[in-house]
Amino acid sequence: MPLLDADMLVETAYAKVNLALHVRERRADGYHALESLFVFARDGDLLTGEAREDGSISLMLDGRFGAALEAGEGNLVMKAARLLQERLGEKRGAAIRLTKSLPVASGIGGGSADAAAALRLLNRLWDAQLSTPELERLGLALGSDVPACVSSVPQMVRGRGELLEQRDVQGLAGMPMLLVNPGVALSTAQVFQGWDQQDRGPLDAHGLEDIIAKGRNDLEPAAIEAAPIIAEVLALLREQTGVRFARMSGSGATCFALFDGVASRGAAAMALCALRPDWWIMETEIGGA
Repeated sequence: MPLLDADMLVETAYAKVNLALHVRERRADGYHALESLFVFARDGDLLTGEAREDGSISLMLDGRFGAALEAGEGNLVMKAARLLQERLGEKRGAAIRLTKSLPVASGIGGGSADAAAALRLLNRLWDAQLSTPELERLGLALGSDVPACVSSVPQMVRGRGELLEQRDVQGLAGMPMLLVNPGVALSTAQVFQGWDQQDRGPLDAHGLEDIIAKGRNDLEPAAIEAAPIIAEVLALLREQTGVRFARMSGSGATCFALFDGVASRGAAAMALCALRPDWWIMETEIGGA
């Protein structure tokens, strides 16, 4: 973690995980209606920032995956900062550092979480006092996952990301979770193009057993076709001791497994690290509301 001085603020961009993702009918605006239960890890990328009086906004990147991104105007953190600055008419700027620990284009909302964390950070830094719903509405202009990432609590997400309902599923908060990415970046657009266009029905996300037994990720087959190694990741996760269930998150390629205890999660992480040291593996837990 970077050293902070007294004038710096910090926000964590929590990794987003789709415990289930049902793709429904195509909407009139061209987007597919989605139904998904979002949960958030207790770990993720780190953003730090301090105000600049000259009005300029700068972004510095570091961390394991920092080199995979550009720090220019196309970065979602920069877009979020410009959007909020314009919305507020803010004359001050900001110097922001993004320590990138989550893999890029990996189905766990890294860019969206970064953008949401930037909105939270600058809302505090500039003392804007915008409410969470106001930040969520701003976030939708940056990406479909950004609104849910603003509060980063378990939520049922519908539409293209604009319909949010906080969901307290008994037993989820604090549940040990393992995230695994085989080092493959997948384009969300490419995976959607490979989806078979079949609406297989709504998501029942009221209880964990329903999510396990009836939930699914409708994009998983298309992602596996684009990156067959995802099937290997899932097979290895599902054979570990103590796994409740394993599934792909978002449009991939990151997969997750939920465990019945910290010890079984740790044993699984050690086994996978020994078997595939080239994979990205993160031990974490599901955050609560």
